Amino acid sequence: MTPGMENSQHAAPARRRPARSAWLVHLADYWTLTKPEVNFLVLVSTLVGFYLAAPRAVNGWLLFHTLMGTLLVASGTGTLNQFLERHTDAFMRRTANRPLPAGRLVPAEAFWFGILLSIAGGVELWIAANPLTSALALATLATYLVFYTPLKRQTPLCTLVGAFPGAMPPLIGWAAVRNGLGAEAWALYAILFFWQFPHLLAIAWMYREDYARAGLQMLPRRDRDGRATMRQILGCTLALLPVSLIPAFTGHAGWVYLVGAGTLGAGFLYYGARMAASRTNALAKQLLMASIVYLPLVFALLMFDRTRQ
Repeated sequence: MTPGMENSQHAAPARRRPARSAWLVHLADYWTLTKPEVNFLVLVSTLVGFYLAAPRAVNGWLLFHTLMGTLLVASGTGTLNQFLERHTDAFMRRTANRPLPAGRLVPAEAFWFGILLSIAGGVELWIAANPLTSALALATLATYLVFYTPLKRQTPLCTLVGAFPGAMPPLIGWAAVRNGLGAEAWALYAILFFWQFPHLLAIAWMYREDYARAGLQMLPRRDRDGRATMRQILGCTLALLPVSLIPAFTGHAGWVYLVGAGTLGAGFLYYGARMAASRTNALAKQLLMASIVYLPLVFALLMFDRTRQ
């Protein structure tokens, strides 16, 4: 085979590869817009609310539509959030390579993709579950985008504001089954509400220079030594411990959950105290990992040791 023949035989595949590769990259960019790593915790939290609300056997068809509708709304929220934050994302190392600031997608693509996902999810929850479930999901989207997202550029109170819609997924799951909200649903909400502070503040501390470069007010103002941030982390981690035990004290969970949640809470508090004492990025990363381990395990224990009311 001559060099010319070899080149001619391989010329056609070589032309097709870039097109196929570009299509896959484009698809991956749309997937990235949805923030799949965040959606995993959203779905876990929704599942817990749904499972605990179910009085007997779980309705698999309703569960599927509840999770799918919630995933669509959450994906739309993540996409529209990246649309709104595309300019600030460009200033941060951890987000500069996202599809919009990197220029791989144009803003209009992200905007309409987010709108389509959000509407589809809201409609699915309305039809397959009930209007309350749909309203809770769309209220979460609206609160996150209208209040939390713009406040990140204005005040450190954005973390507090964002914690309210951030704790909503268990209520969505609960409402899908009961078409209402009970005390146990609000206990789940409280657990997720307090959990967010050490989780998010650990991230904010690790990337504080990035956030400052983008003009985002994620940490208390003038908190150069981190003492105010650490007080918030320690206070919320400490508050989370008794809050997480509420289901056991109200009779919605047994002693297995009580012991397990207490042990996990003590471990989480340990990592929070270590970070508060030393305030290093390495300890912030450990606290972040502890938060990621803590929440699914607490919810798994609650699902395992629940008692029917």
